[in-house]
Amino acid sequence: MFRSIITTGASALALAIAAPALAEAETDDAVEVPTPTMSFGEWGFDTRYLSPDIDPGDDFFAYANQKWIDENPLPADQARFGAFDLLREKSTADVKAVVDELLAKPAAELTYDERRIVDAYASYLDTDAIEAAGLAPAQPYLDEIRDADTLAELVTLWGTPGYPSPLGGFVTVDAKEPTRYSVYVGSGGLGMPDREYYFDESEKGLSIRSAYQDYLGFLLSEAGYDAEMARKVYDFEDAIARKVAWDRTVRRNRDLTYTALTPEELGGLSESFPMAAMLAATGFDASDRFIVNDIPPSAALAAELDLDEETLEKIGGGTPAMLELVLDTPMEVLRAWTIKNFLSNNAAILPSRFDKANFAFYGTALRGIPEQRDRWKRAIAATEGMLGELLGASYAERYFPPESKAAMEELVANLRVALAESLEEIDWMTEATKAEAMAKLDSFDPKIGYRDNLETYEGLEIVAGDPLANVMASAEWSTADNLAKLGQPIDRTEWFMLPQTVNAYYNSTKNEIVFPAGILQQPFFGKDADIAVNYGAIGGVIGHEIGHGFDDQGSKSDASGALRNWWTDEDRANFDKLGDKLVAQYDQFCPLDDGETCVNGRLALGENIGDLGGLSMAYRAYKLATEGKEVPVIDGLTGDQRFFLAWAQVWRGKYREDALRAQIRQGPHSPTKYRTNGIVRNMDAWYEAFNVTPEDDLYLPPEERIRIW
Repeated sequence: MFRSIITTGASALALAIAAPALAEAETDDAVEVPTPTMSFGEWGFDTRYLSPDIDPGDDFFAYANQKWIDENPLPADQARFGAFDLLREKSTADVKAVVDELLAKPAAELTYDERRIVDAYASYLDTDAIEAAGLAPAQPYLDEIRDADTLAELVTLWGTPGYPSPLGGFVTVDAKEPTRYSVYVGSGGLGMPDREYYFDESEKGLSIRSAYQDYLGFLLSEAGYDAEMARKVYDFEDAIARKVAWDRTVRRNRDLTYTALTPEELGGLSESFPMAAMLAATGFDASDRFIVNDIPPSAALAAELDLDEETLEKIGGGTPAMLELVLDTPMEVLRAWTIKNFLSNNAAILPSRFDKANFAFYGTALRGIPEQRDRWKRAIAATEGMLGELLGASYAERYFPPESKAAMEELVANLRVALAESLEEIDWMTEATKAEAMAKLDSFDPKIGYRDNLETYEGLEIVAGDPLANVMASAEWSTADNLAKLGQPIDRTEWFMLPQTVNAYYNSTKNEIVFPAGILQQPFFGKDADIAVNYGAIGGVIGHEIGHGFDDQGSKSDASGALRNWWTDEDRANFDKLGDKLVAQYDQFCPLDDGETCVNGRLALGENIGDLGGLSMAYRAYKLATEGKEVPVIDGLTGDQRFFLAWAQVWRGKYREDALRAQIRQGPHSPTKYRTNGIVRNMDAWYEAFNVTPEDDLYLPPEERIRIW
């Protein structure tokens, strides 16, 4: 289980990573504006952005950020823009500087690795060649799909790298036996981001569904199908949403998403489905264990977990239901669904009409973005997707100084001390559970900047001028690399983010916290920034990731990374009561549709516990680091005030209304306004720092303030 400070685009392995929800939704039509910038002043926070006319006790987020928000309209190619996006733009530009130097070198002087980077980037960027080629590069793959006469032949393609499938799997560390790798499998198949989009009867929901049906019709018409087939493919996905898919809130429960099966038991989920053919194509037939993440719980497990009827209704039929649905669906519909997804997945490297149609739905209809991102930026992202650690090696060498790593190591060490002290003070946890928690804290493995043995992608051949061939080759290489883990010792050096990534994550099966070089810059970390700012910003991020090891789901893994209940029943009940209170607080934040669209506190619980515990740890660590020292007042602000302003600055930003709605519906992260206000209002030190009184909107009586870690 991977849990990150935000979410970006997720891969099969880095499941945790969700776009940060920013502040107030922007609804005005976008105009051409420059990419926003931020100033961090002399000590890490530019006081020019403070709004003295806003009472920090009424809206601390706006007090710290509203001036910047007002001064920086969203660029037309952005669904959101804030501190994370600021650094992502910088990271993209920094990587492009590396690529530009390679492009400027004579071809004869390029090394093999440099040539692969240049060819991958240039092939994606050459839209004239892509347009001239038409559908010819895709035709052999489309023909293979059309020529699949039997289900066994089609599922063989589904198991082949680069082809879409409504069923999927990957090799990763076994959650209950973290000394071995196992194959995880489950169902998917939806073209819209979540099953709820297929149910939503609101005006907005109907509009999105209509736009998706138009997009689906376009893709299938390009492949030679009529409107009736488009309707049948939509109906197939609608059946997945209604019969197969699980509600996102339920899928968070790790007690429900681990069912270990033998190969025989996996095959026994359906007597008629050609499982052997699919496993042979994937290479998973060599595995002796399969972890299915969406088998509905038995009556006994449901009773053991005390699942109520409302929760049970949110659990779909999962993989067993998917197998039966596939068997009940005509072959021509399954082939058309596969072709539709192949074209959609590769729209960016097909003729521009595909790219534009894809963006019109996934960019504009879903998230309200008026304009497509610059092609060169997407080319950088595509190259990183294939050869990211080759680029990361150059990035780290140029942009990550050794002193940053040393400072981070000190910060992490202080955060661990802070949590250890907090554990000792907790009055709702027994000594037996505290000992287990302390053992887990002691075994945390922090990773900072980048790994020493960066990937070289040996065997991945990149073809100049053929971006689709490169995507398929990369898929084949990545699949083989992932499959090679089976039967091998656990690789504890592996990372699931690139050095240039602006994010961080916690991985429960390895009990590790990972901070790529990309995030170790202002506003998160500055080598010359005020200590209070660094603790309030990157200290809070460090604490957030440590906190994921002790959130409602991460806390189900022990010091070794094993999914195991190490709690006494009483302690777990006390912990869950605190979580329920936090859920109730966040359920009251309703930013859209006249208060009708609210944050899902249950879906966001893990991230909110990470934020609350993380900032609490960071504050304690800041106090430990400054103990016995004189903390100056700077620009009229005390150290504690600067600490909390730094946390608010991390979440500075704004986004479009549609993007905010999508974030609330899909994302496990609360909107950033509430990642600021919802956290500080639970911390006594914030009340003291800003003289917050019962007359202020954010005020909570002391007995209602939640302290978990």
